[in-house]
Amino acid sequence: MTISARKLSALALLGAVLVGCGGGAAEPPAPSAPAATPKAAQPKAAPPSAKPAARPAPGHQAPARKVPPTLAPAADGLTPVYTHRAKSTDKVVALTFDADMTADQGPRAARGEHFDNPQLIATLRRLKVDATVFMTGRWAEEYPDQARSIGNDPRFEIANHSYSHYAFAAPCYGLPTVSGPDMAADVQRAFDAFRDAGATNVVPYFRFPGGCYDDDARRALAPAGVTAVQWDVVSGDAFAKDADAVAEEVLAGVKPGSLVVMHCTRSAAPVTEQAIRRIVPELRAKGYRFVKVSDLMA
Repeated sequence: MTISARKLSALALLGAVLVGCGGGAAEPPAPSAPAATPKAAQPKAAPPSAKPAARPAPGHQAPARKVPPTLAPAADGLTPVYTHRAKSTDKVVALTFDADMTADQGPRAARGEHFDNPQLIATLRRLKVDATVFMTGRWAEEYPDQARSIGNDPRFEIANHSYSHYAFAAPCYGLPTVSGPDMAADVQRAFDAFRDAGATNVVPYFRFPGGCYDDDARRALAPAGVTAVQWDVVSGDAFAKDADAVAEEVLAGVKPGSLVVMHCTRSAAPVTEQAIRRIVPELRAKGYRFVKVSDLMA
């Protein structure tokens, strides 16, 4: 299979997993608005849901926390969209992992379906890979101990993947749709879930469920004060059974400044951890460093 054919296949598989294993036939995603060029990056305060830093004891100065970079609003106040570091010659790559769980999948988790992947997180730690986890609020509620562990490890940062993992534009792979007036509140509810779990390394970035968005969604999301983060490399790990095929897709697609989308969900992406064990050493052999999205955007 050619690289081009593999990429088409990977995109089809990605659509299936972004349903959050929620059933429903895959449909073509809504046309996406052009990604905003990251030339206007400016530091910006995290959403108000971010947990305030503890007050230092008398005589002790708390270390300054780095403010994650964000993009300025796009034209007409639309939420900006970031996909990769444009025209980069620095061999850096951001691996991102979607921790998907839709609002209505609690019964499936209760029956034993695993929407988490602790072995993947352990492997990233063992290999000393910095990464960004785009987490749904419902996932954080289901796995609060893991959310807290990921969100307090300086190697990782938690970004927002909505609370419900419902679509922000339709059609979107059969996902239920969040109404425009409820979009910002859905995002805020996810930030609240991260705070309630005890996570502190939370960044003001958002990934549209299914990767589906339009200008209406970007406008409705503007009050949330986030930068939308998509990707330029699709791993193809959605429901994949061949870890080498996933690894080859990533290795073939990565360029300096790339942003890769993968998944942290055992039931929907069972070979991701195995693929990472090949991807990391081979990219390092090519001179690549692994960074978080906040580092890539900076």
